[in-house]
Amino acid sequence: MSGILQGGRLRSTRKDVVKFTSSLKDDRKLSNAVVAINKAHIVMLMEQKIISWQDGAKLLEVLSQFSHIKLKSSVEDVHVAVEEEVTERAGLKIGGNLNIAKSRNDQVATAIRMELRKDLIQLMFSVVAMQDALVKTAEKHVRTVILGYTHLQPAQPITFAHYLLSHTDALERDLQRLEETFERVNLCPMGAGALATSSFPINRDRVAALLGFDDVMENSIDAVGSRDFILETLAILTLIAVNMSRLAEDLIIWSSADFGVIDLPDSFSSTSSIMPQKKNPDVLEVIRARASHMLGNFVTSTTTMKALPSSYNLDFQEITPRLWESLEITIASLDMFSKLVPNFKVTANFFDKALISFSAATELANMLVRKYNVPFRVAHKIVGALVRVLTESKLTFLDATPELLQKVAQNCAELKLNVSVEDICEVVDPSELVEACNVRGGPSSPEVNRMLQIRKKRIILSRSNLTKKKRKLAEANDKLESTVKSHSLSQDSGAQNLKIKAVR
Repeated sequence: MSGILQGGRLRSTRKDVVKFTSSLKDDRKLSNAVVAINKAHIVMLMEQKIISWQDGAKLLEVLSQFSHIKLKSSVEDVHVAVEEEVTERAGLKIGGNLNIAKSRNDQVATAIRMELRKDLIQLMFSVVAMQDALVKTAEKHVRTVILGYTHLQPAQPITFAHYLLSHTDALERDLQRLEETFERVNLCPMGAGALATSSFPINRDRVAALLGFDDVMENSIDAVGSRDFILETLAILTLIAVNMSRLAEDLIIWSSADFGVIDLPDSFSSTSSIMPQKKNPDVLEVIRARASHMLGNFVTSTTTMKALPSSYNLDFQEITPRLWESLEITIASLDMFSKLVPNFKVTANFFDKALISFSAATELANMLVRKYNVPFRVAHKIVGALVRVLTESKLTFLDATPELLQKVAQNCAELKLNVSVEDICEVVDPSELVEACNVRGGPSSPEVNRMLQIRKKRIILSRSNLTKKKRKLAEANDKLESTVKSHSLSQDSGAQNLKIKAVR
């Protein structure tokens, strides 16, 4: 236990207990935020005349000298480490007032939010970068026809651009969720104290403004006792992980020789230690595996929170590292995807696969409805029976004839059909099938090009909005430092001799 906390309610705490409960190994990420919080808090205490201007200036001078916080093994967290360091440099008479009207409870909640909002901006930039990579790659494949699958079985022809845009849009929803979460994260708990604020006349709004928050998190119990902003972030990270894992799974399957849809670049692959012919999708497999970490972190954090009573509990410190790990994995995986996507080649031998011809089955049924007034369910039955007859004879749609179709229709639906050869040939061309799907959101080239233009504009707007958020935080930090500097240098003769006082 830190020396500044010993000798009061507790004489001492065992070293192994301190080590067991310590959060030091995870607190380094919060060090800069904790120092900034203390600066803002001291500025506020000075302005509110809770501490003398001279003492506050000394505390700010000491805090401004911190280039590296000494995280001694004898202390339990970074908050006490900072207080110890300040007390050592400024002396107990002045340094002992650093913690007036604040607690580790409101301080840690604020520090996590400060670091998280920076990470959220970085994460959102990574999401947009991946969207950009997907869109730019899609532009090259507007007319590249591949086979779409359902149940991992050949379904209908689509374009590779259409497929990539599906993941662009999934990321857009993730981005929207992150933007909404950012607004809820950017609220300041400082001044909530342990759980009931303070009897000192503090100004919570001033501290929030100095730290770049949009507003104060008002209810003091909620401010220190809630971690739903972490759970919310972890939930979104889990959704991103699920989408990334599914994309990785598609690319892994499609890069296999059996599918042969894409060829992964050598620089993102590995080979076998024994089989010289192998080209293994290691990067994608690692992304797929690490996605499970995010899900595990979300479940762990949620089950930890659901068992806790209101207000602050030390269990919280077991949740925060899960957040940082999930953020790190997500950002790294997105960045890896952004580099990989523009570099793989589409090598689908779509037209060489005999069974692929059956992907025209839906359109053949549609044609019977449109041109021959066959009810769709009847047309579905006829075409299904035709596929069965052809596959049993090891034939494809390319071998279908009007006579065979008429025979099948008579046998399964007691319907006379006289379909032309031209009608059959028209529906078995994969490129024509894709272009025929020219409804909103479909794979036809005009529709895909329309969607591409919209998504390119969204990417530009998203980057602009994120740059503004990043600039706003930087400006708040600059303002805090300039305020600290002015308060350290200036003197207020009327405030120097004021004694510490509390509101009765």
